[in-house]
Amino acid sequence: MSEFMRNSDAFTWSMESDPRLRSTVVTVLELDRIPDWDEVRDRFDRLRHELPMLRQRVVNSPPPAPPRWRECADFDLDFHMRRIAAPAPGSFDAVLELARLAQMEDFDRARPLWKMTLIEGLADGGAAVLFVFHHALTDGVGGVQIAMTLFGLSDMPPESPELPQPEAPSMLGDYVDAARYGAGAIGGAATGALVEVPKLLLAGIRNPLGAVRSATALAASVYRTVRPVNRTGSPLMTNRTLRRRLAVLEVPRGPLQEAAHRCGGALNDAFVAGVAGGLRRYHEKHDVSVGALHLSMPISLRAKGDPPGGNRITLMRFDVPVGLADPADRIRQIHERTAQVRHERSLPHTQMIAGALNRMPRWYIGSILRHVDFLASDVPGIPVQVSLGGAEVRRQYAFGPTIGSAVNVTLLTYVDTCELGIDVDTGAIPDVEEFCDCLRAGFDEVLVLAES
Repeated sequence: MSEFMRNSDAFTWSMESDPRLRSTVVTVLELDRIPDWDEVRDRFDRLRHELPMLRQRVVNSPPPAPPRWRECADFDLDFHMRRIAAPAPGSFDAVLELARLAQMEDFDRARPLWKMTLIEGLADGGAAVLFVFHHALTDGVGGVQIAMTLFGLSDMPPESPELPQPEAPSMLGDYVDAARYGAGAIGGAATGALVEVPKLLLAGIRNPLGAVRSATALAASVYRTVRPVNRTGSPLMTNRTLRRRLAVLEVPRGPLQEAAHRCGGALNDAFVAGVAGGLRRYHEKHDVSVGALHLSMPISLRAKGDPPGGNRITLMRFDVPVGLADPADRIRQIHERTAQVRHERSLPHTQMIAGALNRMPRWYIGSILRHVDFLASDVPGIPVQVSLGGAEVRRQYAFGPTIGSAVNVTLLTYVDTCELGIDVDTGAIPDVEEFCDCLRAGFDEVLVLAES
C-alpha cells in the first residue's frame, strides 16, 4: 500500500530543492501514422496495474524516513494521457519544442510523476508520442523495459488485477511507520556489522597491511564519489540556468561500434569520444583552449530480475581528455578511465552513500553537481522494429536531465541506429545550432576510424 523510496530515488527527489537540478526525463517516439488511441490507452491502463509507481504519488515522511510511494486516491488516467494537434506546419521541430517545454516544467506533486501526449497532424501524415517522467520513477534501462511491454515485446496479463484501495492519510501512522523504518535501518546496520566485522577482524589478523590498504582504498573511492567540484573544467560553459533547448542527432550504430573495437574500446567509449570531440571543436570555435572536462556518467546497477521501477543507477564523475585531438587516442584513454570507474569499490555501497547524501545540506549537493561540464548516458535500446497501436516506430529519442551540467547527451540505440537526444542549458551554451554542428563533426572524426 505504501513503500518507502530507496535512498537513490530519494536523493533524485530531494535534490530538486534547486530547480536547476530537476530530474525530468523526456522521451519522443516518431511514428509513421496516428496510432489506435483506444489500444494505446488500454496498454497504459493495464501497465499501471503492473507498475505501481504509475498510479502512485510521492508523499513526505517524518524523519528519519525517506519519502514514500502512496496510492493516489484521485488518479485519473485521462489527466496523464492526452491528445493534441501539432501546430502548423506540423514539423518535427514543433515536437521538439513541446518536448522542450515539458522538460522545463515541474510535476504536479499531488499526482503520479508522468504524462504521455500523442501529437497528431505531422506534415507527412505521421504522429509523435511524448512521454515525460520523473527520474525517481525509473532509469533509462528500466524505461526501456517498460517500453518493451508497451510495444508488446514483453508479456502483459490479459486481465488487469484488482487495484488496492488508497489508504487514508494518518499522521500517527506516518510517525509509526517512520519509527519502524528507522528501527529497521538500525537493525539492518547492526546485522550487517555482526556479519562483516568478524570478517574484517579475521582479515586484519591474517593480513594487517592488506586490510589497511583495502579500507583506505574504499574510503578513497567513496570520497571520489561524493567530493564537491569547486569549478567547471571549461572556462567557457560556466553559467547554469533553467533555460533548455533540445536537439537530435543520428549516428550509425555499426560504424560507431567498429571504430570503438578498432581502438580496443566499447560502443560507450566511442560515444563519449564523439561528444568530447564536439566539445573540443566548440571551444576552438570560441578561441578557448580546453584540456580535461568533468563528466557525469550514469552506471547501471540493475540486476537480472529487478523490477523496471526505481532508480538503479549511480552517477560517477571523472575527467575526460576533451583537448586530445586524436580520436583513437581519445577512445583508448576514455576506455581506460571508464573501466576504472566501473570497478570503483564504492559501487556496492551506492544506497548507503545516497542515504548519507540525503542528510547533507542542499548546498553541498549542488556543489557536487553544478560544476560538472557535461553528462553522457548510453542506454541500450530495442534492437528490432516495433509498433505502438498499429503505428510503426520510426525513431526514438531520450532526453536526460542536465542536473547541473551544461549539456546532457543521451544515446538510445534503436535497431541499427544510435539516436542522440541533446539537452542543452542555453545559459552555458547559447549558440545551440553551432554546438550541434561541432557535435556532428566530433562524431564524424570518430566514424572515420571505422573506414581505415
